[in-house]
Amino acid sequence: MSFSVIIPARYASSRYPGKPLVDLNGKPMVVRVCERAAASGAAAVHVATDDERIARAVRSHGFAVVMTRANHESGTDRLAEAAQALRLADDAVIVNVQGDEPLIPPQLVRQVAERLQADPAAAMASACHAIHEAAQAASPHVVKVVLDAQGYALYFSRSRIPYARSGNPLCYRHEGIYAYRARFLRQYAALAPAPLEQAEALEQLRALWHGHRIAVVVSEAEIPPGVDTPADLEPVLRMLRGG
Repeated sequence: MSFSVIIPARYASSRYPGKPLVDLNGKPMVVRVCERAAASGAAAVHVATDDERIARAVRSHGFAVVMTRANHESGTDRLAEAAQALRLADDAVIVNVQGDEPLIPPQLVRQVAERLQADPAAAMASACHAIHEAAQAASPHVVKVVLDAQGYALYFSRSRIPYARSGNPLCYRHEGIYAYRARFLRQYAALAPAPLEQAEALEQLRALWHGHRIAVVVSEAEIPPGVDTPADLEPVLRMLRGG
């Protein structure tokens, strides 16, 4: 199959300004993400940004950039503008890899793309893995997802779902990687923001709110963490060093 990766990256982050350019063993974080994306077998890798500092860093390491507006409400909106600028065909599969995921497994990027391409009923595809620690299940910084019998997302939340009234139901951590067809990206950008999306601060709930299906790949292995805050940096550096 053929698919593209677009990596949204902005400099102005409320929790970690300048995060895409943080040095990870000699390379900016966003470049590490580009390398992982390229290793997935993607036909093309682009970084979508509104910041010239990020653009210069990406280009200096041989990767492509699409300049976008600064006033996007979400990474998906930024992706939609980039896909339009690249003039991708309606049925082209695009994977959104977050710019703060320098340890994302390349095979997972490909699996999410393949899951979408194999399922015409799905508007999007994403990924998750099982949570085995109570602290992660309880943390609002760890997004959870519940699935139906066919592997489609029923809901995403920062709360622990499902609630364990009896027994010990499996809880899944959602990984913020998404595959879309270019046609749906254009539709998504035109959808009104959803009340649930705004309440949870989770943009994927906009798609569910408007009746679109999200197919989810369940990874048997735990997906490595991203970098949300400065406190997340040291564990990621240790993993990059193999420690």
